[in-house]
Amino acid sequence: MQTSQQLADHFREVILNGLWIANTNYKDQLSNVNRNEAVKKIGTFNTIAALTYHINYYIEGVSVFFETGELTIKDQFSFDLPEITSENDWEQLKNRFWLNSEKFATQIEQMTDEQLDDIFVLEKYGTYQRNIDAIIEHCYYHLGQIVLIKKMIQNSSN
Repeated sequence: MQTSQQLADHFREVILNGLWIANTNYKDQLSNVNRNEAVKKIGTFNTIAALTYHINYYIEGVSVFFETGELTIKDQFSFDLPEITSENDWEQLKNRFWLNSEKFATQIEQMTDEQLDDIFVLEKYGTYQRNIDAIIEHCYYHLGQIVLIKKMIQNSSN
């Protein structure tokens, strides 16, 4: 199997359909979270909606970079979640996340080994492959947070 296909499959596992690493994925975890749960604040933790927005922000931003060669996202804006005032707002955020994730995976699949070894934006950032791996790891990190926050919310309502 080509490296790009393996990376795309690994990315899809964490977001859309996998069970191998964490025995869950974002789509599974978020499918039964309603708007109230998504925006519920637990202590100083980020909300589920904020973490969903945050991960989508990076996926969408890097996807745009793949298309244009311009990286315009900035860490300081990665938690600038617009207010989620309705169930529809929450569903739209999730749907955008799923669409951006599938697009990102498809973009990865189309990369050659040479592209994966190319410098990503600046030499200090390493290669495309290193950055794709970092996004996958970042996704798993926040998936764990979502799982724990979701459990805390569900346990507080019992």
